[in-house]
Amino acid sequence: MTGLKRSKAKRVAAGAPAVAASLKHLAEHPGIVRGSRILARLNQFDGFDCPSCAWPDPDDRRAAAEFCENGVKAVASETTAKQITSEFFEKFTVSELSRKSDYWLEQQGRLVEPMVLREGAENYEGISWREAFALLGKELNQLNSPDEAVFYTSGRANNEAAFLYQLFVRQFGTNNLPDSSNMCHESSEAALKATIGVGKGTVSLTDFDHAEAIFLFGQNPGTNHPRMLSALRSSVRNGATIVAINPLKEAGLLGFAHPQEIGGLLGRTTSLASFYLQVRVNGDHALLKGLCKAVLEAEDESPSKVLDHAFIERFTTGFVSFREKIQKLKWESLTAVSGVPKALIEKAAEVAIRSRATISCWAMGLTQHKNAVPTIQEIVNFHLLLGNLGRHGAGLCPVQGHSNVQGARTVGICGRMSRDFLDGLGGHFGFDPPAHDGFDTVSAIQALYEGRAKVFVALGGNLLSAGPDTCFTAEALTRCRLTVQVSTKLNRSHLITGRTALILPCLGRTEADLQRSGLQFVTTENSMSVVQMSRGTLEPASDKLLSECAIVSQLARATLGDRSTVDWEWLLADYDRIRDAIEKVIPGFERYNERVRRPGGFRLPNPVRERDFSGIGGLPFSLSTH
Repeated sequence: MTGLKRSKAKRVAAGAPAVAASLKHLAEHPGIVRGSRILARLNQFDGFDCPSCAWPDPDDRRAAAEFCENGVKAVASETTAKQITSEFFEKFTVSELSRKSDYWLEQQGRLVEPMVLREGAENYEGISWREAFALLGKELNQLNSPDEAVFYTSGRANNEAAFLYQLFVRQFGTNNLPDSSNMCHESSEAALKATIGVGKGTVSLTDFDHAEAIFLFGQNPGTNHPRMLSALRSSVRNGATIVAINPLKEAGLLGFAHPQEIGGLLGRTTSLASFYLQVRVNGDHALLKGLCKAVLEAEDESPSKVLDHAFIERFTTGFVSFREKIQKLKWESLTAVSGVPKALIEKAAEVAIRSRATISCWAMGLTQHKNAVPTIQEIVNFHLLLGNLGRHGAGLCPVQGHSNVQGARTVGICGRMSRDFLDGLGGHFGFDPPAHDGFDTVSAIQALYEGRAKVFVALGGNLLSAGPDTCFTAEALTRCRLTVQVSTKLNRSHLITGRTALILPCLGRTEADLQRSGLQFVTTENSMSVVQMSRGTLEPASDKLLSECAIVSQLARATLGDRSTVDWEWLLADYDRIRDAIEKVIPGFERYNERVRRPGGFRLPNPVRERDFSGIGGLPFSLSTH
């Protein structure tokens, strides 16, 4: 017996079941009364940013319940009364914990004191912060080269901590800064930079109110970012047509019952997707070529009435070659590879042709394929044909997962930052950052496996479970001299370790961060380039917890000592000083401390939104042959 059960696929998402599940999460962890008070500050102008996902909040208004079931689950987990102390690790060996489920591990509560697994030991034991930093600093300084260390970052790290982290790593002497984005939207950034010159999406949340067509590629918003369903419902009510492209029909797009409205609680649903293109797995590239072919054939039938010739002539290059290439493609081949009949592809193309403002969204159903980059470039081509860039209600929308994965990348978490960034960083802090490329996540795992890297430090995340090959990643981690995890909750990465391992517990988003100058706030950047403040107010789960900024600062001091040109204690005392430094180094953050204190924060510049393509000399039509 496998224990597996078959049931009918769901055709409705959210509604009363989502409310019931949310209440269950609250009851199990912070309690209904305390949990409700906490949720009243979630995603509010004066509250804290949800750690669940990067879907944006409205710029000018916030609902009383500006969250979804996933957000409730994340906040309830963080604010649980359960705690993991040294007594817990005396009870369970690492081997015994390794046989527990991921769910069981997460349910044990908050990590509230630093722990060490010494070489040859079977149990973690408590360790002072001072000894932990001394141990880590010693291991780093004994490496033959700074490049023998890997410094990983989760997308949940805030801007201030991420900036300090990359500053420390580059002062240490390496660019080995892999992050969770390497495994989710790296292909989006590569494809967009090569085509539109900016590795981020081009739309704002208000664009969804003005879109006439929305194409959703390879994503399940009902499960992964449920608040997107509210935006899609508003789009549909405003007259937009939604076309969903995915091998499976997703419940949230078939029927959405808004859990914050009486009708939704009573089971009334809104059908979001007008129709589905059930593409074969990895058939999206062929499908997109088919969409472009259908648009070009419609132009042939009605010359000068379909394509946006003015946009193409003014802003693009390579159109003639692209058109010739697409025209040579055979429909038989496109439909066979995509798995979608020609008639359905043409029907979807008609939606785009009728629309004066089209948004295309995509997530990991596209980004995880071997040919993800040319596929996403084909989405760009689809938009170039009809001029759907830099137009209100139109544009490109890669939907990020982790709540600040985009912000961490903006402030320097990447092994291949631009020369301008490195020059600005070095000029402001008075040192020469390393110029050679660092490891991304895949090459970092390979280096750990081969022994070319010996120390692994993670600012959040669960690399073992998130890595592309779990067994290979596990073997790589066990070959380290030292593995270090900065975390709030127990996960499997704490159990598959190097010869020595450290767990460094940090504050959560909900908790008050008190430094020498007083109560601090941090900032995050959502998937639509809005930077806003996040201020926790709850009493920390333990007086032994440190903020991420404090952990990075003390690690830097313990490792670099007098070699550092940075006054780490001065920066840590007041996070406004960290933001002042970010402003000096990174364009777009002018008057950072002033603007981020405004309700809703501010949007980073995106020249594509203004149809400014001067930096790349015109948008190229992709000529990939994949």
